[in-house]
Order: sequence, then structure tokens, then C-alpha cells
Amino acid sequence: MAYKIDCEKCIACGACAAVCPVQAPAQGEDGKYVIDESKCIECGACAAGCPMQAINQ
Repeated sequence: MAYKIDCEKCIACGACAAVCPVQAPAQGEDGKYVIDESKCIECGACAAGCPMQAINQ
């Protein structure tokens, strides 16, 4: 199961995208990040890099 970003906690800082080895997180239309499940390899780098703890599996 791919990781998900809680849009209530996301501050759109881009930390998740900066550490993801497969560029799964991308900015949505509202500026907040979403994870492309087809790209996610479930490594947990995005969750570890998120300063707001907005990413969970």
C-alpha cells in the first residue's frame, strides 16, 4: 500500500519530493503534495523527511 499525505497537515514545503528517490510526491492543484501511487515504492523516505508528520502508510 502506497504512502498517503494528510492534506490537513501538509504545509506544501516540498521536503517529501526532495527526498523521494522515484519522484512520487507532486504538487496538486491546491499547492499541497499528493503521492502518485503508481510511482511509490513504499521506501518511507517521504514520511521520514516530512517535518509535519503528514505522511503515513
